[in-house]
Amino acid sequence: MKKKEVISHIVNWLSGYSARSGTDGFVIGISGGIDSALTSTLCAMTGKKCIVLNMPIRQNSREVDRSMEHIEWLKKKFPNVSSAVVNLTGIFEKMESDFPEDIQDFLSMANTRARLRMTTLYAFAGHHRLLVAGTGNKIEDFGIGFYTKYGDGGVDLSPIADLMKSEVYALATEVGVVESILRARPTDGLFADDRTDEDQIGASYDELEWAMLYIENKESYVLDERQQRVMDIFLQRNRANKHKMDPIPVCLIPAALKVKD
Repeated sequence: MKKKEVISHIVNWLSGYSARSGTDGFVIGISGGIDSALTSTLCAMTGKKCIVLNMPIRQNSREVDRSMEHIEWLKKKFPNVSSAVVNLTGIFEKMESDFPEDIQDFLSMANTRARLRMTTLYAFAGHHRLLVAGTGNKIEDFGIGFYTKYGDGGVDLSPIADLMKSEVYALATEVGVVESILRARPTDGLFADDRTDEDQIGASYDELEWAMLYIENKESYVLDERQQRVMDIFLQRNRANKHKMDPIPVCLIPAALKVKD
């Protein structure tokens, strides 16, 4: 991959999209992970207004610390970057207290966290005339659908969604993202524990990247036991999450039924 050229291409694409939309820049949620670190850096490189938000909800302290380390690095490097910390724990706990207990399973409440953050990003975006920049990579957005519908999937544009996770790491290293984030194991931060993305999915991003490329390239070699297991995981999640990746279905009414009685 021609890293410098790819970086320039994405930065120019971001600048052009913002200009055509009549907006002033971007707002990005910072998680302490590699995807949001790269996305926010690319947005900052446009020179346009860039607001980065740390939005903890009962967050693991290591994730908060990494988020703040990246935000401070970004602000020192780019004068067009400003930041805010919006602690959403109180709002989330109020929702918990009002929700019926029988719907408060782990996944429902994890997705509720993501949707609270989306609402916050759009509040800042609307007030400051900014675009919400998505942080999903290709495997998450188009492979296994590993994101929350109308949560971290609710964005205006997706600058890194054509990059595999390995490519995200390569570009993040190229732009100088802080070492603590480069070393951190990927996690969505939606559960109040130490579980990683790999713990949730059952396969690493390297393995999922292999599966996606195997399918895209129409490979046909015989899979070993682990490869078959990874392929099963990839295909099962891809099927289950198609509703996130496909356009919302619209019930089209036949013209004959619209004729006035």
